[in-house]
Amino acid sequence: MAIYLPGTAEEEQITLDELTPREIVAELDKYVVGQKDAKRAVAIALRNRMRRQKLAPELAEEVIPKNIIMIGPTGVGKTEIARRLAKLANSPFLKVEASKFTEVGYVGRDVESMIRDLVEIAIDMIRGEKLEDVADKAELNAEERLLDILLPPVTPRSEPSSASGGVVIDGSTSLTESSSRTREKLRQQLREGKLDDRTVEIETRERNFPSFEIISNQGVEEMDVNIKDMLPNIFGQRTKKRKMKVNEAFEYLIQEEEQRLIDMEQVTRVAIDRVENSGIIFLDEIDKIAGRESGHGPDVSREGVQRDILPIVEGTTVNTRYGMVRTDHILFIAAGAFHVSKPSDLIPELQGRFPIRVELQSLTMEDFIRILTEPKSSLTKQYTALLETEGVKLEFTPDSLEEVARFAFRVNEGTENIGARRLHTIMERVLDEISFEAPEKKGQGFTVDAAYVQKMLSEIVKDQDLSRYIL
Repeated sequence: MAIYLPGTAEEEQITLDELTPREIVAELDKYVVGQKDAKRAVAIALRNRMRRQKLAPELAEEVIPKNIIMIGPTGVGKTEIARRLAKLANSPFLKVEASKFTEVGYVGRDVESMIRDLVEIAIDMIRGEKLEDVADKAELNAEERLLDILLPPVTPRSEPSSASGGVVIDGSTSLTESSSRTREKLRQQLREGKLDDRTVEIETRERNFPSFEIISNQGVEEMDVNIKDMLPNIFGQRTKKRKMKVNEAFEYLIQEEEQRLIDMEQVTRVAIDRVENSGIIFLDEIDKIAGRESGHGPDVSREGVQRDILPIVEGTTVNTRYGMVRTDHILFIAAGAFHVSKPSDLIPELQGRFPIRVELQSLTMEDFIRILTEPKSSLTKQYTALLETEGVKLEFTPDSLEEVARFAFRVNEGTENIGARRLHTIMERVLDEISFEAPEKKGQGFTVDAAYVQKMLSEIVKDQDLSRYIL
C-alpha cells in the first residue's frame, strides 16, 4: 500500500515506499541537527515496516517491529526525531511519559490508556483526511441549504379554469425562471460576502442532556461505553431554532454537512488498521522507571510499571470504545537520559523487547550554530517571520549567531545541560527589547550583531547566581 507524503508547492509528491533509509535520514536532517546514529536506527525501523507490508500475510504476522531505546541528555533531539519520523510516515503518533504510570494520586494511570489515546489520535487523523475529500461537496450542500433559508423555494399556484373546468398553472414557467435568477444573484452575493451581516434563523441540534453522575472505579478514558454517543439515543436528538449571522450560519451548516458525508464506521476501521500497522508510541523518561530494587516510596512501583508496560510492548489486545486493538506491530521508541540508572536496570523481559540501543551525543557549539540556521523552521527564521508581521525587518549577522551559540554552550556547561532548549531562553533575552518595541518601529530594520548580543547578555552571564535564574 503506497502512503503519500503531504507535498508542498515546490516539492514533488513522493510515496513513502520509494524512500530509502538514506533518504529518510536526509528528510530528518532538514529538522534535526546531528545524531546520525539515532536517525539511522529509526530510518531502518521505518524501512523494515515498509518491507513487512510487501510480505505474504502469514510471514508478515511473524515479523515484529525492532523497538528502539534512545539514550541521551534532554534537548538533544530524541522526541523531535520520533515526531518527525511519524509525520514523514503519516503514522498516528503518541508521546507519553513513563513516569505517568507510577504515582498519579493514589494509583498509577492504566498503561492501556496509551493505546486508547493513540486510537483517538488516529480517528482524528483519518477524519481530517476524509474532511479534505468532502470539503467541496459539504460547502456546496451548505450553500444550497442557506439559499433555501434566504429564498424559500417557490411552489407554482394552481387555479381552476372557468372555461374548461380543468387546471391551469398560473405563470409557473416565468415564476420558476424569476426565482432561479434571484437565487443565482443571491448565490453570487453570498460568495462575495455581501450577505454576511444579514440575520437568518436556522435549526440547530441541542447539546444539553440531563445531568447525572457515573460512579466507577475506572477513569473516564478507561470506560468502554461511550456515554456521549449513548445519550442522544436515550433522550433523542432535540433541535432548536437559533438566529445567527449568515457567515456564522454558513460555517455551522458546513460542519453539519461534513458530519453527514463522512462515514464514521469506515473512519474507525481505517484508524484501527493504521494504529495496528503503523502506530508509533514514544515512551519518554523510561529511565525514571528503571530499577528493580525493593524499598519504600516511588521505587516500589517501578518494577510494577515495567511489568504493566511489558504486555503492551510484547503484543496484546486492548479493548477500546472503537473495538479491539492489537499492539503486536506498533513501533515503540523509548528514551531517557539514564544519568542515574542504565538500560540494563530494566527488567530482562522489557530489555529484550528493545533490541536497538542508540546513544545521542551532547550538543557542541558548532551544533548550536547549525541549529540556529540550518533547519527548515530554525529559530532565526521563526523570529524574523514573527517580526515581519509587525513590519520590522530583522537580520542576524554570522558573528551574532556564533555569540548566541557560545553563550548557550557556556551556560549549559556551568548549570544544567538542557541542550538546544537553552537557545530559546538566550534568544528571548537577546530579542527582548526589539520584540517589545516592534509595534512602534514599523518599517524599520534591526541588525543583531555580536556586540548587541554581548550587551544584552554580558551582565547576566557574569553573575553566576543570576545566570542560574534567568538563563
